[in-house]
Order: sequence, then structure tokens, then C-alpha cells
Amino acid sequence: MHWQQTVLALGQVVFIVALLPSVFSSDKPEIWTSIITGLVALSIAVTYTTMSLPIAAISAFLNFVFWSILAIQKYRQIKQSQQAKALRNTK
Repeated sequence: MHWQQTVLALGQVVFIVALLPSVFSSDKPEIWTSIITGLVALSIAVTYTTMSLPIAAISAFLNFVFWSILAIQKYRQIKQSQQAKALRNTK
């Protein structure tokens, strides 16, 4: 394994660890922030795969997964908020 792959993988792991508080809290980033960042992480994973850097690719893909989780969580929050607002308006 090249040292560059280790550095790239560790960088992705640091980003994942930094996301954990957001995943487990009620505060979520804006949905478009999560979607765009997740897609960038996915493109990085694909790029690492084409460069034969499997560990870095896996860590970048996991970064994509966590950003996707945040996007889904924010989407659910938005839907719940809209439903609560609609319910208040019908009363």
C-alpha cells in the first residue's frame, strides 16, 4: 500500500468521525449541502477506484453513505414539519 492511500483514507475517516455528532443529533445540515457533498464524496470514491486505491475508495464511499444518511434525516425532518404545519392549519 502506498503512503498516499493511507493519508487519503485517514482523511476520509476523519471526515466521517466529524459527521457522527450530526448523524446522532437533531441538528442537521441543509439537505442540499448533504446531497452535494455526498455526490462529491461518491465521485471521489469512483476516482480512487479507477486509480487502484481500494482503501481510499472504500473510505470515500463510507463518507458518501454518511452524507446520504444526513440527507435522508433532513428530508424526514422537513416532511414531519410540513405535516405538523398542515395539521395545525386544518384545525
